[in-house]
Amino acid sequence: MSYVGPDFDPPGPRRSRRGPMTVAVAALVPGALVGWLVWQAVGDSGGGGSTSATSTTSAGAPGASSAAPGSASAAARTPSASGTDDGKPPSSTFSGPATPAASDLPAAAGPLKGKVVVIDPGHNPGNFQHAADINRKVNIGTNWKECDTTGTSTNAGYTEARFTLDVARRLRTFLQQEGATVKFTQDGDRSWGPCVDERARIGNDAHADAVVSIHADGSAAGNRGFHVILPASVHSGGADTRAIVASSRDLGERIAGNFVRDTGSAPSNYIGGGTGLDVRSDLGGLNLSTVPKVFIECGNMRDSKDAALLTSGAWRQKAARGISEGIVSFLRG
Repeated sequence: MSYVGPDFDPPGPRRSRRGPMTVAVAALVPGALVGWLVWQAVGDSGGGGSTSATSTTSAGAPGASSAAPGSASAAARTPSASGTDDGKPPSSTFSGPATPAASDLPAAAGPLKGKVVVIDPGHNPGNFQHAADINRKVNIGTNWKECDTTGTSTNAGYTEARFTLDVARRLRTFLQQEGATVKFTQDGDRSWGPCVDERARIGNDAHADAVVSIHADGSAAGNRGFHVILPASVHSGGADTRAIVASSRDLGERIAGNFVRDTGSAPSNYIGGGTGLDVRSDLGGLNLSTVPKVFIECGNMRDSKDAALLTSGAWRQKAARGISEGIVSFLRG
C-alpha cells in the first residue's frame, strides 16, 4: 500500500525495536538473508509469471515451498495459478470476482474445520471513481482518517487493488482446502470501499480466529522486500488493541517466516530493521480490531524488481501459499 491516505500516512521517525525476539523471528532473519543472497545471485528462475507490465527485466523469486506442519503437501493442494489475474495492465473497467461465490462454498474437512479466517484485500478497484466517498473521514480511535484510498500501482499501471484481490482469492482456496471458513471484506463485489473502520468491524463481527489484510507498498525505487505490520498497544477512544497485541504478533511472525520460505523474498530493506516486522498505531484496520490481525506488504510496487514479482501469477501463488501456511501454523498452535 502506498503511504498516502487513511491507513497509509508516511511513518514518522522510528525508534529501534531490536529487543529480544521470539524463536520464530530469530529463525526468520538468517533464512531470509540466505534466500535474498540466492535470489540476487541467480536472478530470474523462470517462474512463468507475466513481466510485460514492468519496465525492466524481471528478477525472479526462487523459493522452496514448504507445507505447514500437519497439512497436506503443497503440491497436492496447490490451486492453478492461471485462473485469476494474469498481471496485464488493467482495462478501464473491472470485471468482478474471478471466482464467483467461492466464499459460499462449504469448507472442506481439514485441520482448520471450525476456524474462521477473514481476508481483507486492500483497497478496491472502484475507489478511483469514488473520491468523495473514500475521502470521508472516519474515527480510528487515535484520530480521524480518510475512509480508504486508491492504493498504489506499478509504474506500468498494475494496481494494488487488482494485486490484493488476486492474492486474496488464491489464499482463500488454500485455506478452504484446509477446512477453514473464509470471509472477505470485499471481493470486487462493491463499487468502492469498504472504509477502514468497516473492514475492522467485518472481522470483529465474524469473531474471526485470524484476519490478514493484504497490501503492496508504494515506496521509492530501490526499497525492496516484504514486511508484516503488527498492531501497537492502543487504548484510545473506540480503539483497544491490548488484548490482541501478543496473538497478532504470533500470527505476524508465523506469516513472515513462511512468506520467506515460499517466495524467496527477503524482509524489507527499508522498514523493520531486517526483521520483516513493523509495529504501528496509526492504522484504523488494526486499531479497531478486537481479533488477531496483521497487514502484509508483499513488496514494493514502485521498485522494478519487486514489480516484476508482484505482476507474476506464479509468484503470487507462492505469496498466497506462504501467507496461508503462516495462518495454518498460527491456528494450529
